[in-house]
Amino acid sequence: MDAVPSLWQRAFDAPVEWQKVALALLPALLIAWLAAGLVRRVATRALQSIVRDTVAPSSPLVRGPLRLIGAASFVLVFGLIIAPVFEVAGLHPRTGVRLRPLATWVFDSGLRIVLIGVLGYALVRAVTLLVKRFEHEVNRGTSLDALERAKRARTLGSLIRNVSSALIGGIAILMILRELGVDIAPVLAGAGVVGLAVGFGAQTLVRDVISGFFLILEDQVRVGDVAAINGQGGLVEAINLRTIVLRDTEGTVHVFPNGAITTLANRSKDFSYYVIDLGISYREDPDRVAGVLKEIGAGMQADDRFGPVILAPIEVLGVNGFGDWAVQLQLRIKTVPLKQWEVGRELRRRILRVFDERGIEIPFPERVVTMKVERPDTGSLSSPMVPPTSAAGPATPGRS
Repeated sequence: MDAVPSLWQRAFDAPVEWQKVALALLPALLIAWLAAGLVRRVATRALQSIVRDTVAPSSPLVRGPLRLIGAASFVLVFGLIIAPVFEVAGLHPRTGVRLRPLATWVFDSGLRIVLIGVLGYALVRAVTLLVKRFEHEVNRGTSLDALERAKRARTLGSLIRNVSSALIGGIAILMILRELGVDIAPVLAGAGVVGLAVGFGAQTLVRDVISGFFLILEDQVRVGDVAAINGQGGLVEAINLRTIVLRDTEGTVHVFPNGAITTLANRSKDFSYYVIDLGISYREDPDRVAGVLKEIGAGMQADDRFGPVILAPIEVLGVNGFGDWAVQLQLRIKTVPLKQWEVGRELRRRILRVFDERGIEIPFPERVVTMKVERPDTGSLSSPMVPPTSAAGPATPGRS
């Protein structure tokens, strides 16, 4: 037990007076504890005003930063006041360190270093909490559209968190190095050279990432859409910050870097149309045929299977051209995304059946074949007529 007083006696100029040490430490600890509690209470209210009902107060996202802020405040305040308290109490440590210059540095550069670290951490956590709140607001709802928005929000939120953390951390480190007396000009110059080299080497990657960010932010296309990219059509299977993946009708997967996309046609955004160019005989009345087509469309809208996916009555746009053997009528029907082909196939089937019942003619080309046969007795050629055979191709091509 005598060893402890001897250590304190060697550390101080005069024999240790435990009453003075206690009187110096207790006020310092009390002031530091009160200051840390006050800072933590203010930080708690600030965090709660930011996150509101997004994150529970007992969540690690809230409790972790609050504990760190409280501990940092306690250490900071205690370190700042312990030296002056010892001076007031008449205790002069024999440490070889002059307290006044040290206290000046602590109150000046040291305080700024701590504040830079705390503010940097607080900014990173604030960005994280704001992104979480944004994702929480977007994630409300259970519809497919809400789930897709939530997926986009998570992708953008992850990018924002990573970029902001790297930016804030880099700036904080440079500011701390400057407070420690390090010349940051060579560091900035070296970072500029490295950044220039990386920029030249990764400019394609950077272009892809930036293009992908705006592709997701502007909601140009979503997973599950049918789209054509640079002339190649298919189903969108994946979208990320660097690439977009399409699968065509043959099952082939096409991967496009986002920066290489020059044209993007989304065939299933918000709604879709199925368009038919229908050929009718020149003997038919176009107005009568248009009325029959509208009846067919009304019947499909009344159908329990197809009615929910049809968004508007069928539109007969009118006579769209004159062919060699048919008058071309154009019609279209509006559907929910990705249902236009199913509706279009059923519409074609009903048109064929109803036209047959109503006697409306869908013309098609005919080919007459004549065969010449040589007679054995005379060697002359005869040309008996062979019954004509018809060669009919698709008379009503459709597109969507």
